[in-house]
Amino acid sequence: MSKAVKYTFLLHALATAVVGALLFLIPGRFLSWVGWGPVEPVINRLFGAALLGLAWSSFRGWRASEWAQVAFLVEMEAIFCILACVAVARHLLLARYPLIVWLVLAVFLVFGIAWITLWVQQRQRGEPAAP
Repeated sequence: MSKAVKYTFLLHALATAVVGALLFLIPGRFLSWVGWGPVEPVINRLFGAALLGLAWSSFRGWRASEWAQVAFLVEMEAIFCILACVAVARHLLLARYPLIVWLVLAVFLVFGIAWITLWVQQRQRGEPAAP
């Protein structure tokens, strides 16, 4: 498995673990620190839990040694990031949000492009996908 895949998993695990933990543990305080509030704590805690789950899967992907072990994770991460971009962009087009929301879009877009690029590169190399 390429180093690019490993590094992407590691960066994604760290980013989602930090943001996920903050949203899970202190959603109101965290989002008010970045100028995004008032917030609904239940939905933000659920999103934090989802991010923590993604962090765990990225950590497991980082520890894997073969593409077949992580092919489905790369696909899932790519789909999640692109759908998140669509969801955030829809709101940015219709209303005014703080700068942090644009940063969220940028982060999802960067990771989405990274996951898709890695997915395409591995398919071009002919590495086997998980069954």
